[in-house]
Amino acid sequence: MQAQNKYSINSYSKEEINKLESHYRFCGHTLRITRDFSSNLGISAIIWEAGLVLCQYFEQEKISFAGKKVIELGSGTGIVGILAVLLGGDVTLTDQSTVLNQIKFNITSNIPVVNQQRAKVSALLWGEDQDQFPTDYDFILGSDIVYSSRDFPALIKTLQHLSNQNTVIYICSKMRESMGANDFHEKLLPQYFNSEIVHKNEDKEINVFKVTKKESSDATEKSPM
Repeated sequence: MQAQNKYSINSYSKEEINKLESHYRFCGHTLRITRDFSSNLGISAIIWEAGLVLCQYFEQEKISFAGKKVIELGSGTGIVGILAVLLGGDVTLTDQSTVLNQIKFNITSNIPVVNQQRAKVSALLWGEDQDQFPTDYDFILGSDIVYSSRDFPALIKTLQHLSNQNTVIYICSKMRESMGANDFHEKLLPQYFNSEIVHKNEDKEINVFKVTKKESSDATEKSPM
């Protein structure tokens, strides 16, 4: 996987946006990922290492999403969800409403027009409007979404709603002890979900977790909220 950056100013949605474009190659696809620095997106305009590690994992394991219904949480630039579309999935990429234009831009830059109907973009605020989404996803994806302990209950509640016993959840996390990643994966998540580490990047301290929902009788009764 190689990355190249170049600065440019283009127009999108009749607005000029300052952009940094980076190139990556996964699973035989070259991805041109643009970050929007004109909209004060903060951390959402970063291509996080955990997202790249998750893409590498899909490549390593030759994972296919063909014919599968997928939702990505905290899409940011959209790199993971876009790769899932290119690997055959029908993918809903979600984030806060302010981030959606960045995701849409990258979808149009990377997914052939004939396949763009398989990529949907929606705002999703964890713990509040997950009920507007269905519960029959085959896969849920999330990279570097475990970074703030105050959001953990809302994230658990969202995962509970979106998943069923057949859903496979891939969460790729930078194991930042200061931000509670260990507590989330070792203490909170196992109360409601089965979880195993399927890939480790020791140098970057990033783990890929494969997560499935516990049977109702096995899950802790109390609400994460």
